[in-house]
Amino acid sequence: MRLEINRGRWIALLIMLGVLTATGVITGLWAIVAPESFYTSFPGFGLHWVRADGPYNHHLVGDVGAFFLALAAISGAAVYYRDSVIARVAGLGWLVFGVPHFIYHAFHRPETIGGFDFALELLAALALPALGLAILLVAPRERFPVPEPAPFTFKFPRR
Repeated sequence: MRLEINRGRWIALLIMLGVLTATGVITGLWAIVAPESFYTSFPGFGLHWVRADGPYNHHLVGDVGAFFLALAAISGAAVYYRDSVIARVAGLGWLVFGVPHFIYHAFHRPETIGGFDFALELLAALALPALGLAILLVAPRERFPVPEPAPFTFKFPRR
């Protein structure tokens, strides 16, 4: 029986994993390499979401960077190996991280953040668990996008 490959699911899965990998690498490296800049300037574009939430804590910012890099590593591995099982593990990781992260931000609006910035912050925080859940739901049944080749035999001419 030949397994039919669902290319649409694989493409969607790899795009979502790629987005999460890039998000994790950029956010994680920024927090680890330049923690004070991350604290004062995240997410960039003139917005200051982290600074508005409390005093600077080097250890906390470094831990956040490490979390993001760890999730980026597993997401990147899923892309590299093109393995739906690793992809599901990555999706679960983003979901487990993202739900409490979103809940915190939803119920802790800093006084210095305006309504539009707060809405953007919530959308960004919601995107992480949403993509994690989407990965769990979209990941194809087949483990790899290309099935193993069928075994073959050599037939030698009879004498």
